[in-house]
Amino acid sequence: MMKVICAALALAVSAAAQTYSAAPNVGLSTADAYPPSGTAVNSSLFPPESVVGFPGPTPTGVEPAVAQTAPLYPYNTQAAGSFPLVFDQPHGSDTGSSFEIKNYWGNLSPWRSVPSADYGLSDASPLIPHGCSITQMHLLYRHGARYPTSDAAPAVFAQKLNNATKTQAGLAFSGELSFLSNWTYRLGAELLTPFGRAQEFMLGVEYRQLYGELLNNFTEQGAIPVFRTESQDRMVKTTENFAAGFFGVPEYMDEVNIEILVETLGVNNSGAPYEVCNNSNIASRGSIGSAAANAFAKNAFNATLARLNTQVVGLNFTPTDAISMLQLCSYETVALGWSAFCDLFTQEDFIKFEYYYDISFYYNNGPGSPVSAAQGKAYLQEYLARFTGKFPSPFSALNETFDNSSTYFPLNQSIYADATHEVVVLDALTAFNLTALFAGPPLSATGDQSSNTFSASKLVPFATHFTTQVLECPAYQTTKQIRFIVNDAVVPLNGSYDGCDYNKDGLCSFDTVVDVLIKRMDEIDYDYDCFGNYTASAGFNYNGRAPRSA
Repeated sequence: MMKVICAALALAVSAAAQTYSAAPNVGLSTADAYPPSGTAVNSSLFPPESVVGFPGPTPTGVEPAVAQTAPLYPYNTQAAGSFPLVFDQPHGSDTGSSFEIKNYWGNLSPWRSVPSADYGLSDASPLIPHGCSITQMHLLYRHGARYPTSDAAPAVFAQKLNNATKTQAGLAFSGELSFLSNWTYRLGAELLTPFGRAQEFMLGVEYRQLYGELLNNFTEQGAIPVFRTESQDRMVKTTENFAAGFFGVPEYMDEVNIEILVETLGVNNSGAPYEVCNNSNIASRGSIGSAAANAFAKNAFNATLARLNTQVVGLNFTPTDAISMLQLCSYETVALGWSAFCDLFTQEDFIKFEYYYDISFYYNNGPGSPVSAAQGKAYLQEYLARFTGKFPSPFSALNETFDNSSTYFPLNQSIYADATHEVVVLDALTAFNLTALFAGPPLSATGDQSSNTFSASKLVPFATHFTTQVLECPAYQTTKQIRFIVNDAVVPLNGSYDGCDYNKDGLCSFDTVVDVLIKRMDEIDYDYDCFGNYTASAGFNYNGRAPRSA
């Protein structure tokens, strides 16, 4: 059976920490192939999801019916890009338009490969540079496409329509809105959608093809890896689908330890740090992005709202409704395969919808947030522990019970895979101080997008992933090198990491990067940023840190 673990178990397990240095072996005999012989399943150490509990809400939605409801068949072509989803053209566009609406849904977009050139490395490839070999890979990735969270805007919009149906005798829809006469809300809450499951399965297949040779190191050690996740149902299913793609079905049930850490208010968890960072949800601190995004949306969709309101009697659509319907476009598409809401909005609307999320994420979990680095500190500590061979110190959201155990937090793996939420991926990128991802001035909260270089759909889409490659490169004076990759884009380190010069492949000395990250970890004041009394506001780049009075 599958082996899993929860943070509620308090087992005292200790072992000598080891650093990882072995290079992968190739050409092993069948007898030496993964998984290593003699490995045993221990269900008492790794209980299943049903034992761990804390799954969060789990209502399901209705079954999709694209074959009957969609206007187009979801052919798997390069242009479509996300079979089996159907994407309409924006309102007012002809069929020859190349505008991809799915790239303008912020964190609700399906992940896509981002060119390294977007961050200044026009010649860099995520493939291992010539003359180097990989020795270790770290992956931090987000769950796949899901239903909306409980009581989110789409459900509120559906309730508004339902209430109007009951109270407005003359309620009527015409033209583009005629479909609302028979429309019903068909989405569940929080669970992975079928497309979301496929995203994670295919991500697992991709990473087995990219990095499968690193399993040889587990064979040598006579061990199997630990993959980590959280207890919410979509998080467990995300890791299971990733593991199924990576190892196969049913092999993954015996070839990987899936560690489930409880995600609930008040419990430390590096994959859900907002549950213990008090300032995270305070309007004048950790939620300044939400307020700024809502202020921007008040006048962003006036022209479209004026058009839509001429096609309804007995109801008035507001800016909040515009955001709800745009969200329904994305949520219905990734859940049901297609959405009639998408055709209501223009290309300009989708660009503004993306900017709505850009503002929110930049100031809630990016460099404009006063708490993002503190929330990303726990993963940064765990990350560095895997390099230094020392269990991480406290004073963050990490769970000490399990981060001080070689059983549950091994320090010698050649492959690490940690599943989390998009906000935590962005918190981590901010904690790592990867400033190339946030180049340019702070985002305008008033809607001036002319200098915006930050894109939520590139950094935090469904199934986003942040990868570290540790390499041996004999041609370099310092042979051990490291580099960071976000959704296939190699991230340059010069300019933000002291001692890292420009490198066309994004490489920098392993020791230099570790030293820079240790300094960054030490400068992040978790207690003050998460519990201090201060006021922050949109319009500033705080580098993820709380402002200090002079």
